[in-house]
Amino acid sequence: MTGADGGEGVTVADWLAALDRRAQLRAKAGLTRRLHPRPADDRMTDLAGNDYLGLATHPEVTAAATAALSAYGLGATGSRLVRGSTDAHEALEDELAQWLGTDRALVFSSGYLANLGALRALVQPRTLLVSDAHNHASLIDGCRISGAETVVSAHADVTAVAAALAVAPGRPAVVVTESVFSVDGDLAPLAELHAVARRYGALLLVDDAHALGVTGPSGAGAVAAAGLAGEPDVVVTATLSKALGGAGGVVAGPAEFVRHLVETGRTFIFDTALPPAVAAGVHAALRLARAGDDMRAELADRVALAVGRLGAAGLAVSAPDAAVISVAAPGPEAATAWAADCRDRGVAVGCFRPPSTPDSRSRLRLTVSAGVPRVDFERALDVIVECAP
Repeated sequence: MTGADGGEGVTVADWLAALDRRAQLRAKAGLTRRLHPRPADDRMTDLAGNDYLGLATHPEVTAAATAALSAYGLGATGSRLVRGSTDAHEALEDELAQWLGTDRALVFSSGYLANLGALRALVQPRTLLVSDAHNHASLIDGCRISGAETVVSAHADVTAVAAALAVAPGRPAVVVTESVFSVDGDLAPLAELHAVARRYGALLLVDDAHALGVTGPSGAGAVAAAGLAGEPDVVVTATLSKALGGAGGVVAGPAEFVRHLVETGRTFIFDTALPPAVAAGVHAALRLARAGDDMRAELADRVALAVGRLGAAGLAVSAPDAAVISVAAPGPEAATAWAADCRDRGVAVGCFRPPSTPDSRSRLRLTVSAGVPRVDFERALDVIVECAP
């Protein structure tokens, strides 16, 4: 770019023109993305957000957040190691560890930062990371930022993971996977992955974001459901923004690892802490989720209803293991138009297109919530069918 002295180089105008050309190419490919702000009194039927249990607006959750807001103020006022740690954070971490069956849990300001921090902290010299091909962007970025050699293994393929570990004997290694994958909602073979990882002396990192609160004993997630809770070679990460209806992230595992994160984790040390009001609200949601077997039963019933109704209409629907449902679209333009038509009729659905999809296929992504009135949920399924391309 042209400097202050007017020297030669690419001008700001050239740079902006290049960005505009790239935007035009995305538009031509049907990959334009736009923000759709929603008002506080939004009447859209939500099959796009991740509030699986409807806890974001639960009276007990908002009351807890309101009380903490009054007590602590708007923000944490600093990083966790300076002034950002409060009683609300400590109480939340203690119950998260108890729920997940781990030694300790550490709360971050987002699930994304939790994954970046956990992966960086797991890497030592010569570490090999074996990452599932369908992993979330935060795990992919965590692998890249860690600087470790990364092998991308075929999706949910235990044999491929074993082969990757077998060619690196004696090296420290970490198998990296989601539990419930965020695009198609399928479940990783966690018990088998853990057995392979243990055979080769590797650790297992599981992002339990889409399972926490939805599956497992008392909603403790897919790691607990697989019988791996508290295993010393397993690290669990999750966001607090899905079934718990709030914000933030958590890393849970052995006490020694959590201590290592507190003392060395850059995305923990140098980031302003989660607001105490959010921590208190999430804690209230956690308690409701632990006792929420009725909500999980209703959620499972709705997932089965949606898969059956959409499949009967001739749509290509995934076989979900939690509350994420993928519905195939002919292409990115068709997916965009389909989602827009649904929105025009009062139904919000997710629209996933490359590069957000791991297989270059476009689809609608539906996230089922037990908090949506049943009649509205069933009407939303009709709208999706009627708007299908």
